[in-house]
Amino acid sequence: MRLLSSDRLHATFEFGELQVVSLRDGYIDMPPTRLRDEDGCPLDELPAAVPLVGDNLRLAVNAFFVTDGTRSVLVDTGASNIWHDPTMGLIYDALDEAGVDRAQITDVAITHNHEDHVSGLVAPDGSEAFTKLERVWIGAGDTSVFTGRLEPLRERVVPVVEEAAINDWSTAVPAPGHTPGHTVYEFRSSAGRLLVWGDTVHVPTLQFARPKVSWELDGDQSQARAARAGLLERLARPHHFVAGAHLDSPGIARVTPSGDGYALEYLAPPIG
Repeated sequence: MRLLSSDRLHATFEFGELQVVSLRDGYIDMPPTRLRDEDGCPLDELPAAVPLVGDNLRLAVNAFFVTDGTRSVLVDTGASNIWHDPTMGLIYDALDEAGVDRAQITDVAITHNHEDHVSGLVAPDGSEAFTKLERVWIGAGDTSVFTGRLEPLRERVVPVVEEAAINDWSTAVPAPGHTPGHTVYEFRSSAGRLLVWGDTVHVPTLQFARPKVSWELDGDQSQARAARAGLLERLARPHHFVAGAHLDSPGIARVTPSGDGYALEYLAPPIG
């Protein structure tokens, strides 16, 4: 995978026959007490390697656009204006900066139903953000989110129950735990395989080295821990890459075994 360009809100990579565009929606700050040990208790001590901003963890929020030049898939959509937070909702500016026409997006793949991943389907003015949208892929356990402002999209929802092909180079893969319908998306090219995940990892400076550390908001911490273990093992194979919603922007990296855990090697320096 090769970096082609980057700016304040995006980075574009060549991935064999595909292009992958990382899109920065912004960031959110969370208290470190969200991190939990195997008993579900807050960690006794935060390692020095984990940076804090003030007293909080700063989590990047990313989305990813993948295209072969004709067809495209957008994974996650950011928060739009749902939190009324100026640090979030930048995905539309990121798409513009990257030169991606929102009108070309027919397939949106949602990793799970939390607001910072699904809300950007609707623009701040209440209109549909993607005017040619045909399908919204989401885990079957998370489809209840399509009420209220998202209700008009319900008829275009494709519930993912088991592994399902989006097209001939992308597949939806259930990975429940964080939410009942948490789903990752695999993209394949001659350069290898890219797994795009949502909330498999929240704090990359900690959870790769110590993958048994979970997150308070994981609906089923044990199941989320098992899903993370399986995905990390998969990613440690040759020619595999990860793109993560909460990895440091632009959030695309290689994963290698290291001690009792894993090491993360970003393919581009942080932006923003």
